Amino acid sequence: MMVEIENRARATLVAFGSAICLGALLWFSGPSPAIAASGGHPNLSAPVNLKDAVSLQRGAHLFVNYCMGCHSANYMRYNRLTEIGLTEEQIKQYLLIGTDKVGSTMSIAMRPADAKEWMGKAPPDLTVIARSKRPDYLYTLLKTYYADDTKASGWNNLAYPNIAMPHPLWQLQGLPELKVEDKQSHGHTVQVKSTVPGEPGTLSAIEYDQAVGDLVNFLVYMGEPWKVQSNRIGIIVMFFLTILLVLAYLLKVEYWRDIKH
Repeated sequence: MMVEIENRARATLVAFGSAICLGALLWFSGPSPAIAASGGHPNLSAPVNLKDAVSLQRGAHLFVNYCMGCHSANYMRYNRLTEIGLTEEQIKQYLLIGTDKVGSTMSIAMRPADAKEWMGKAPPDLTVIARSKRPDYLYTLLKTYYADDTKASGWNNLAYPNIAMPHPLWQLQGLPELKVEDKQSHGHTVQVKSTVPGEPGTLSAIEYDQAVGDLVNFLVYMGEPWKVQSNRIGIIVMFFLTILLVLAYLLKVEYWRDIKH
C-alpha cells in the first residue's frame, strides 16, 4: 500500500511540475524585443492593433497601391482578407490587380531577374517582413525619409542611411527635409539629425502617421494572420492550465498527508 501511495505521489509531482513548466513556457514565450534601427536612430513605437479591422483594411489598400509595384507577398492570398472584414466583391473592386483572382497570391508581374537588372537588387517579398524586421523598425523607416539630392534615388533615411529604395509614400507625406543640430552631451558636441516638413503631400502630418500605422499594422497581420486567434486560444489554455495546477497541488497535498500518517 505504501509503495502504491509513493508511486502515486511521484506521478502527481511529475504532473505538477509539467503543468508549471508548460504554463511558464506559454506565459513567457512572446515576441522578441524590437531591434534597433540600423542607422542608430531610435525606433518609434508602431501602433499595432490586429483587432482593428478598419486599420487593417486601410493598410491592405495602401499595401496594394503603394508597395506592390515592386514588392510581392507571395505567401498571402487575397481571399484571406475576408478575415479582416472585406467581402470578396470589395477585394475584387479595390484590391485585385490585372487578371488576378480572389484566390490568387499577392504576387507581382515583375520578374526577380528583371528587377535585379533594372534596380541592381530584386526587392524582397514582404509577406513576413514585419516578423524579420519588427514593426517598430518598419514604422520608423517609413517616418524618417528625407529628400537628398546627392542620392541617385533622390532620397535618404535616418533609420537606414544610404537606403536604395525611394520613399514609397512620398506623394502622401510630401518632401521632408533633413535638420541637423549641434547639441552638447557629456562635454562633447554631437550632431542630432531629424526630419522637418518640406513641400507638403496629400496628407497632413497626423493623417500620414495614421497611414503609416495602418500599413505597418497590415504587414504585421500578413506575417501572422492567425495571431489574434492563437492569442485567444492561448488565454483559454492558460485558464485550463491554472485549474490543472490547482488540482495537481491539491492532489499532492492529499497524497502526502497519507504518507506522513
